[in-house]
Amino acid sequence: MLMRTDPFRELDRLAQQLTGVTGTWSRPSAMPMDAYREGEEYVIALDLPGVAKDAIDIDVERNMLTVKAERRPAVNADDVQMELSERPLGVFSRQLVLADTLDTERITADYEAGVLTLRIPIAERAKPRKIAIGGASEPRQIGA
Repeated sequence: MLMRTDPFRELDRLAQQLTGVTGTWSRPSAMPMDAYREGEEYVIALDLPGVAKDAIDIDVERNMLTVKAERRPAVNADDVQMELSERPLGVFSRQLVLADTLDTERITADYEAGVLTLRIPIAERAKPRKIAIGGASEPRQIGA
């Protein structure tokens, strides 16, 4: 039901780990994600530890879901001298192409303990349904 839009995202992530370069608005870092079906909806869980709720932006246009977030420095004072900085800062982004069978009008989002959880219901038109067979007043003969 989901498709990745950028096959080179994993290579970018490895390069960022090796070089220590963080994400920018023009070249955001990837965010780890799980996606699974739970009953009648798809669930997408994105790890965003240390990101403020107001620094997360979720957009859906047609069937393209985009999540962007920015982790800002926790300490931002002039008299602070950073001794060690291993936590990545900057911009993180993830784009997903959603199947037409998902209801993009009813997406819900929750953010708790650094995990953004999106729930996307399966569209009614995509759910299996029974088709009633209409009765004829007289039996039809085939081939007559």
